[in-house]
Amino acid sequence: MIRKLSILDRSRTREGHPPGQALRDTVELARTAERLGYHRFWVSEHHSVPGVAGSAPAVLAAAVAGATRRIRVGTGGVMLPNHQPLVVAEQFGVLESLFPGRIDMGLGRSVGFTGGIRRALGRDTEDADRFEEQLTELLGWLDGTQQAHPEVHARPAEGLRIPAYVLATGEGAGIAARAGLPLVVGDLRARDRVAGIVERYRKEFRPSPGGSEPYVVVSGTVAVAQTPQAARRILVPEAWSVAFSRTRGSFPPLRPAEEIEALAMTPKERDLYEGALVGHVHGTEEQVAQELAGVAELTGADELLVTTSTYDRTALLDSFERLARVAGL
Repeated sequence: MIRKLSILDRSRTREGHPPGQALRDTVELARTAERLGYHRFWVSEHHSVPGVAGSAPAVLAAAVAGATRRIRVGTGGVMLPNHQPLVVAEQFGVLESLFPGRIDMGLGRSVGFTGGIRRALGRDTEDADRFEEQLTELLGWLDGTQQAHPEVHARPAEGLRIPAYVLATGEGAGIAARAGLPLVVGDLRARDRVAGIVERYRKEFRPSPGGSEPYVVVSGTVAVAQTPQAARRILVPEAWSVAFSRTRGSFPPLRPAEEIEALAMTPKERDLYEGALVGHVHGTEEQVAQELAGVAELTGADELLVTTSTYDRTALLDSFERLARVAGL
């Protein structure tokens, strides 16, 4: 069993609830995570997605940190190609100054997922290829070594130790290894692929001021309930959103599981929906403990970052509480 557990919450919106409620739910979930003993709580960055309210992770991370006292808070992640590294350094410098010793800087290389979003952000798909260069610049703003703009300093970030994490998409694992930074990799539906990425990362890792040895965070959906059927129902709203997005091109707010189970789906929708339910870690506490033991053995992960979303907040909170019990938090 992976003993260090953390949460990444994407501030998923729910049908019949305003987007602001999703953000308030995120803050409340962070309080619960702290009470249950989770190690860190991260928020995400998505732009122009109807089903996600979390578009400004540094702002939301500040709200989460302000509502908690001990749990580490960060981003999973800030999509660096969307931003100037100086601005990211300044944002995290402010966060670390306000909440010293509690801030994580999770960084990804994705850009907006449609052409319209990328144009609105002033970015294109090729900008993702500059991630390694941007990462180097960002770290230089923090430690004062950047030379591109010698007359400029990132205030108040310069000189602060803010842990950086690299989200592994595409070349992310190699970039994390070359930078000597911790790696975040998912998802658990493709565990052999995850294990291969982790193996490559460990093999290529170069020690750096950001890390003397490899550190692996595996991420994925985990649902725990009193029965296997109840755990599966936690997965239903997100699975339907995935199927909907792949047939209609729009990622919608979450709907109640009972509504989705009553839908008359087309054969294509049914295949996508059923496929989106497969491979996640879910079941009773005993079943989940056994599955996570297998994940730990396969990947040797140092930490598990749980990304579960669902419509039923009571069931979600119960799942996180059961998972904490499984891990002995």
